[in-house]
Amino acid sequence: MTIEPWAAGDLPLLEHLNAPEMTVHLGRPETPDELAARHERYLLSWQAGTARMFRIEVDGEPAGGIGWWPVEHDRAPAYETGWSVLPEFQGRGVAGAALRLVIRGVRDARDRMLLVAYPGVDNAPSNALCRRAGFEHRGSATQPWRDGELTFNVWVLDMSPLDLTGRAPDIEEHFDEGVLDETLWWPFYTPHWSSRERAAARYTVGAPGLELRIDADTPPWAPELDGELRVSHVQTGQFAGPAGSGVGQHRFRGGLTVREAQPERRLWLPQFGVIEARFAAIRHPAAMVALWPIGFEEDPDDCGEICIAEIFGSELDDTGGWVGVGVKPQNDPRLREDFEKIRVEGDLTEPHDYAVEWTPERLRFFIDHRWVKTVNQTLDYPVQLMLDVYEFPPQDGTRDAAALPHRFRVTSVRTYPPVPG
Repeated sequence: MTIEPWAAGDLPLLEHLNAPEMTVHLGRPETPDELAARHERYLLSWQAGTARMFRIEVDGEPAGGIGWWPVEHDRAPAYETGWSVLPEFQGRGVAGAALRLVIRGVRDARDRMLLVAYPGVDNAPSNALCRRAGFEHRGSATQPWRDGELTFNVWVLDMSPLDLTGRAPDIEEHFDEGVLDETLWWPFYTPHWSSRERAAARYTVGAPGLELRIDADTPPWAPELDGELRVSHVQTGQFAGPAGSGVGQHRFRGGLTVREAQPERRLWLPQFGVIEARFAAIRHPAAMVALWPIGFEEDPDDCGEICIAEIFGSELDDTGGWVGVGVKPQNDPRLREDFEKIRVEGDLTEPHDYAVEWTPERLRFFIDHRWVKTVNQTLDYPVQLMLDVYEFPPQDGTRDAAALPHRFRVTSVRTYPPVPG
């Protein structure tokens, strides 16, 4: 699926989108003269640089239209977006994929921090799409439209940057004391499913921060469960049941059994506010680094994951790379997966800031304080921080010894309490 700039030859597509069944939520189809004028506006707006209208294509076939144009919303500059997809392409995720591309375009433009949409109140698919894309519902309104009245919902996507002005962190960790602060960090990767010996982190601390390593002699952390996967990891909590039970954090597959009992650790367990870390990725096809807070999981349903950043070395290139952000339910039945890979320009092997602003209503994700995604879900329980570097087994079974050790450099981690009120 791609979106392409609206072109002179796209009038037939606009005519298909103007069919009665396509305009049922808009009052009526436009007249031929109105349609020709709309087509001309689309073309002229590209020339003037005032708006952007696109043809949606699926496998090279015209499938619909989508775009954005400048408006004022509550006296603030904004862009409005709208879309229409032909019936034969509906129900296939086409509108959602196109809207993600529009959101990326508005985000990269950086000139307006609000994106709004006004679907009719009875247009259930478009309203659902707004919610899934992270828009916040701000009520409804009615106005004259095409010889009648249109009652519509108001959806707003706040794309403003992370603003920490006047806020002080409750905990700020720079790893500059020369030893790991074990009042904050537990240097083992969910050892209850394996053992502390196999799950122990390889690391150094001190200016300029924490360095997690995978060395040539780092063993697979749980070969019976995860094959040759190697991990070096620190986390800020530990909870599991007795040996032989199935109770434990991060139940990443079915049928897990606690193999080694662990002491309970309640160290750094934020709930709401801002979580931010500064770190550098590793450009190697076998490596992946991540910051993903998970539920402390004293209640087994409280196990969702906030993926603040997940960066595969295989997805980095000379000009940038892809950063995974969003929510993964793991085994929390109240959550749905809302995870997306965001393209970031620049050298991700140098330190960047990755953050989430977490409220009782939603999660907003940021890279270098720039907004990148909103999820209209939340976790209503404490989480523990999880910092990892992984080495995935190569397909041919031969590790790249010349690239070892893999070094994950973390400059700082901090949390900010929620804003009162």
